[in-house]
Amino acid sequence: MASSTHSRSGGSTHDRDAWASGGTVFAGVLALVYGVIGVLQGIAGIAKDDVYGTIGDYTYAFDTTSWGWIHLVLGVIVALTGLGILMGATWARFLGVFLAGLVIIANFVWLPYQPLWGLVNIALGVFVIWALATSRSSFAD
Repeated sequence: MASSTHSRSGGSTHDRDAWASGGTVFAGVLALVYGVIGVLQGIAGIAKDDVYGTIGDYTYAFDTTSWGWIHLVLGVIVALTGLGILMGATWARFLGVFLAGLVIIANFVWLPYQPLWGLVNIALGVFVIWALATSRSSFAD
């Protein structure tokens, strides 16, 4: 019976690496899907300025056309990065961590417009950062 190395948290290092590698694939898929949804969300905001509800005196208030362009550009970049993550590109993992941080910030500011969707995206962004930052293996090999 082979012995496994145990980490301080009690689980084996192999188990943690397997979770992180699976998480990296999931992070790549999430980035790709989020990018496509961001593009669609951006198109909706650009095409019709009254698609999203307006709010009162919100500190970070932009018109929905501006938000549309933000989501469209960020969505295209995130989708391309998701493809890079799925292909195993190291640059995509680093860019993915950075972009997930931007997505978290953008969705925090976007909360008054779409609160539930914003919170879901913030949670997914945190998971993507964790998965891309903890995985040491390349699944494309």
